[in-house]
Amino acid sequence: MKIVVGEGSCGIAAGAHKVYQALENENLNGAVLTIAGCIGMCYLEPVVDIYDDNTNLKRLVHVTESDVAKIAEYAQTGDETVIAPLLISEEDTEFLKKQTRIALRRCGIINPEDIDDFISFDGYTAFKKAVCEMTPEEVIEVIKTSGLAGRGGAGFPTWFKWNAARQSDGSEKYLICNADEGDPGAFMDRAVIESDPHNLIEGMLIAAYAIGAHNAVVYVRAEYPLAIKRLEKAIRQATKAGYLGDNIFGTDFCCHMTIKAGAGAFVCGEETALIESLEGHRGMPRLKPPFPAQSGYWHKPSNINNVETFANVSWIILNGGEAFAAMGTEDSKGTKVFAVTGKIKRSGLVEIPMGKTLRDVIFDIGGGIKNGKKLKAVQMGGPSGGCIPESLIDTVIDYKALGATGAIMGSGGMVVMDEDTCMVGMAKFFLDFTAKESCGKCIHCRIGTKRMLEILERITDGRGRQGDIKILEELCHAIKDAALCGLGQTAPNPVLTTLKYFKKEYEAHIQTHKCPAGECLNLIQYSILSEKCRGCTLCARNCPANAIAGEIKNPHCIDTEKCIKCGKCIQSCKFGAVVKI
Repeated sequence: MKIVVGEGSCGIAAGAHKVYQALENENLNGAVLTIAGCIGMCYLEPVVDIYDDNTNLKRLVHVTESDVAKIAEYAQTGDETVIAPLLISEEDTEFLKKQTRIALRRCGIINPEDIDDFISFDGYTAFKKAVCEMTPEEVIEVIKTSGLAGRGGAGFPTWFKWNAARQSDGSEKYLICNADEGDPGAFMDRAVIESDPHNLIEGMLIAAYAIGAHNAVVYVRAEYPLAIKRLEKAIRQATKAGYLGDNIFGTDFCCHMTIKAGAGAFVCGEETALIESLEGHRGMPRLKPPFPAQSGYWHKPSNINNVETFANVSWIILNGGEAFAAMGTEDSKGTKVFAVTGKIKRSGLVEIPMGKTLRDVIFDIGGGIKNGKKLKAVQMGGPSGGCIPESLIDTVIDYKALGATGAIMGSGGMVVMDEDTCMVGMAKFFLDFTAKESCGKCIHCRIGTKRMLEILERITDGRGRQGDIKILEELCHAIKDAALCGLGQTAPNPVLTTLKYFKKEYEAHIQTHKCPAGECLNLIQYSILSEKCRGCTLCARNCPANAIAGEIKNPHCIDTEKCIKCGKCIQSCKFGAVVKI
């Protein structure tokens, strides 16, 4: 028997490591106790998998320290009734069954800190095949056949970048992995590194061989300490095993790998800003051309791809480019990983073939919207993306179709919003982020996003003016046309898409000073409906500002001057008597 505790960051935050420590102190009847990374079912953490043999899996969810004795009893007696209350429901098993996992194929299954576990699942087999049986040109041709596009957001053909770097003059070349995942709500790359770091290393090694690079660098945000820790350990293991270093597999190919922890600047997700940071400078984009393939890190030919892109490479080499290209659509091949968050029942990591719809992800895999609410919109692509309304829920997930809505695929963040979400407030949230993260190099981004944010703040505070919408639109187009890099060029997307699909909300904020969603605090008041109030006093007892008065069994009222709009009264009322107006 093997007992596996899911110890990704989400699992640890939910208490998984405490569960592991408690299991260490139990009599497990000889069962092997180990860890895995994140299986992707973040909404069910902590997750504990029990393997009676290689095929019989029992998955336990929402496990706490108090449940450990039950697991130990099961290990000793085999009595399934003791763990029955912890078993995953049949409905929740659909979350994984309806996915097609390539980049995430080992995540949550293997021990990320054990290279032998990785090797037992075909680890480094593709790398050996590439180096010992294929020429660099043949590797690039397989990637070309696969149709693999960069998963960092731009969707640029991977083979083209590799080929450009290979054909560039110079014997010294660099391979760089962009793991500076900065989108709010996105955690795909973190999960891959934490759960399957050797898969990233193998993909990078194959790419390094293809372009002729002998030095590889992983640029990862410092806010991912567990990912860095496990990747450092994986690099040491791979070096000791001979997969990194000199004369790999007895050939002339050599490759060394290092890690650079970035300071968390969102703009460093742009490849030339990332290179500037790697060189010790402030992260600010360079003018292009020249492109990194000609002059990149230390002005040497360089190739940059993100974590998910590299995570697909070994599977493609082992299974053939045609197998990967058989999934997806005509213009978007293979699978894509999404971090699904927000007002959705099943949040976590979802990997699906391109060509599925937003409805498939949100309702079929994700289980729909929490608390019986209605879907209002989904934000795709993070701060650089846009809001897609419920009316377009059947949009196909590929680069072209999502682009037509005004949103983008991005790195894979998918934030689901319900009917209680203010779309003006959502646009303000993302503009606040991009305005703060602007590197300041170009005026349109540095000043333009600040002016847009000021207008949005004014609107949500109830001080909106006639003409604000027109000014916002003008600023959006000016910034998109004149900004130097992708951050500035895409920063207006959340505003443009919310203006396109939810213009009436903007107009309500400006013309009547009302927030239709009831989310903007300065535009709402709380009131008690006397015909529904039973005088139970629950609202008054839960009000931290003592703003509610009334006698027992008689209607209560709210002093709007004292009210701090915390919402405790609505939460505590059992009769629906407290409302927002």
